Amino acid sequence: MKSLLVFIESTCLDGTSMDRELKVGIAGYGIVGKRRREYIDQHPRLKTVAVCDQSFSSDGEFDDGVHFYQSYERLLSEKLDILFVCLPNYVAPEVTMAGLQNDLHVFCEKPPGRDIQDIANVIECEKQHPKLKLKYGFNHRYHDSVREALKLVRSQELGKIINMRGVYGKSKIIPFSGGWRAERRFAGGGILLDQGIHMVDLMRLFVGDFVKIESFISNDYWHHDVEDNAYALMKGSNGVVVMLHSSATSWRHRFSLDITLERGAITLSGILSGSKSYGAEKMTVAYASDDDGGDPREITTRYNQDNSWRDEITDFAESILENRPVVEGSSSEALETMHLVYRIYCADHEWQSKYKLKEEV
Repeated sequence: MKSLLVFIESTCLDGTSMDRELKVGIAGYGIVGKRRREYIDQHPRLKTVAVCDQSFSSDGEFDDGVHFYQSYERLLSEKLDILFVCLPNYVAPEVTMAGLQNDLHVFCEKPPGRDIQDIANVIECEKQHPKLKLKYGFNHRYHDSVREALKLVRSQELGKIINMRGVYGKSKIIPFSGGWRAERRFAGGGILLDQGIHMVDLMRLFVGDFVKIESFISNDYWHHDVEDNAYALMKGSNGVVVMLHSSATSWRHRFSLDITLERGAITLSGILSGSKSYGAEKMTVAYASDDDGGDPREITTRYNQDNSWRDEITDFAESILENRPVVEGSSSEALETMHLVYRIYCADHEWQSKYKLKEEV
């Protein structure tokens, strides 16, 4: 009886040994895939054993023993526990489902696909494999500035949210002069789906459901069949009014989120990234008072380390090792965020009609 108890205690409910190293494969070994590997291999229980990328001229092995392949099918022939999907929008859903069908836990970068149908297909596949974990890389939820702002909002120290304004912009969509991001059939959408989805996800996180949306969607500058600017005015079910601008004509990379509350305000400006191009990550908290004369006391915190990639991977690993549900970046969260992105698209009726977009599956 004692030996049986020891076995049960050392084994996850899905059969994973609690003390063995989990083998990881990475599908898509570009900038993001390589950065994911850096933090995967820092985790004491994870180890990258194989990667794939279409840029490889042949299959082979790196000097450190990690195998590399040209196709994800060859990658999936490896004995793996976890698959990280760091691939373009048009192929990510297919590979995510292939991972689940090969009995692997899967982490997939955002967005979950080109449209709502893509993520709906993945969720149907996920339902057939209830013991496996699926997580999407909504990385901004793990930034320290966002976490501390959310904690302050939920404490209601500054009262309830009145309104929010978010701007997330790039100088262009890279490579906007060509490549899959500039073509709807491959990308599904432009700057809103590619990058603005992070801001959309944060707005859902802070506000909740939205009941009314007005928008203008434009590709008037770059003239591709995906948007280079998206402007939205949204009202939450709790009455909070939110303004969003997602832009590929900012000329300077920019991230800012202003949250006005009943007794103060929170401003998030800049966000740490691999390119370091969005400026310093800072949170400024203003404490309103009756006698501040419109110049309230402020406290600014600057964040010099980006632990979001590490913490996101740690959270995913713990959901597997402890057999607990994925919360941040779950498929249901990904679906709701994709729904909101497409509601913004469809609120501009000319844009919806031009590209025959649907809010629902």
